Amino acid sequence: MQTDSAPNTEPVAEEQPGAEPDNTTGYEDDDFGQADSFPRDYVERLRKENAGYRQKGKDAEERSEALAKRLHTALVAVTGRLQAAEDLPFDAAHLDDPDKLSEAIDAILTERPHLKARKVSGDVGQGKRDTAESFDLAAALRARA
Repeated sequence: MQTDSAPNTEPVAEEQPGAEPDNTTGYEDDDFGQADSFPRDYVERLRKENAGYRQKGKDAEERSEALAKRLHTALVAVTGRLQAAEDLPFDAAHLDDPDKLSEAIDAILTERPHLKARKVSGDVGQGKRDTAESFDLAAALRARA
């Protein structure tokens, strides 16, 4: 038995200038066709599921923004410096830094002093009084007639 180590005599294709190169990836064009795609109902189900997640994300973002605005209003009301807490526009920076909130309230009160909270003091002429004499409406009406 003789072992011949004969050289490979197959012709090698040389690339010529201007010619398109061979497919070096080893994939045929039809390898990327229907064989690698997913069934339509599966893709539609995934799209619907993702749409649900996007909607939940939007809903959570809207709820978060609404709660942040409510918190801002409550923080302004706690200070007691404004007549109506809604008079100070919402700013997310006020939630994190109490100094910025105080500065914003100072700025709005400087610009519009009529928004300052007013406190009633002294006798305003209302309420039960110990020194007041009782008034009889029926007797006053009889006296007029």
